[in-house]
Amino acid sequence: MLKINNLHASVEDKGILKGINLEVKAGEVHAIMGPNGSGKSTLASVIAGKEEYEVTDGSIIFEGEDIEELAAEERAHKGVFLSFQYPVEIPGVSVTNFIKTAINESRKAKGLEDMPAKDMLKLIRDKADLLEMDRKFLSRSLNEGFSGGEKKRNEIFQMAMLEPKLAILDETDSGLDIDALRIVANGVNKLKSKDNAVVVITHYQRLLDYIVPDFVHVLYNGKIVKSGGKELAHELEEKGYDWIKEEVNA
Repeated sequence: MLKINNLHASVEDKGILKGINLEVKAGEVHAIMGPNGSGKSTLASVIAGKEEYEVTDGSIIFEGEDIEELAAEERAHKGVFLSFQYPVEIPGVSVTNFIKTAINESRKAKGLEDMPAKDMLKLIRDKADLLEMDRKFLSRSLNEGFSGGEKKRNEIFQMAMLEPKLAILDETDSGLDIDALRIVANGVNKLKSKDNAVVVITHYQRLLDYIVPDFVHVLYNGKIVKSGGKELAHELEEKGYDWIKEEVNA
């Protein structure tokens, strides 16, 4: 589904990614871990096509197509979803209206007509129930006055509605208490299938107790320096990242 070859990327002429190789297949969950400044969020942003990042070498192949020249919106229409570490507030635009617009824009890009209002309402209600969301939440302005947990749950709701092929969750656990973390992780687990894939970017192993990865990759100084199974996350939790640095620099 996703194949990254020798990816180098920079922001404001500063090299951040220095040769990433990664393959993600349908049905898989990959966790990207690493210390602050290692390039985790940059990798998420580059895959999603955020324009402030410049790819200087390598390729990003999604479903057999090189997507490097595609804008973020075009990548989203092809099924790439990025949850943001710090979601923006949009006063005056309800959660429901925002998601209706997003879905119909995606349909338009595929040459389809707008989803009938009745079908849209049923889909919204079904997904809200799946994620155990209070329906009053859907009429609130997008992210305005939301707690950290509500913002993250809203992003998982957007993901549920858009049904992306590849979901990238950038530090979804940031600032969440255990209850909020469990609810968000439960939503992600309900949305996993053999036809989609999830990339989870996190500092901490605790999220991976709830969203169990097939593969864990350690990013350090712009490169993936170690990969393994879920036990690697436990090892990182126990030892920290210093042993990785020592191993790389040895």
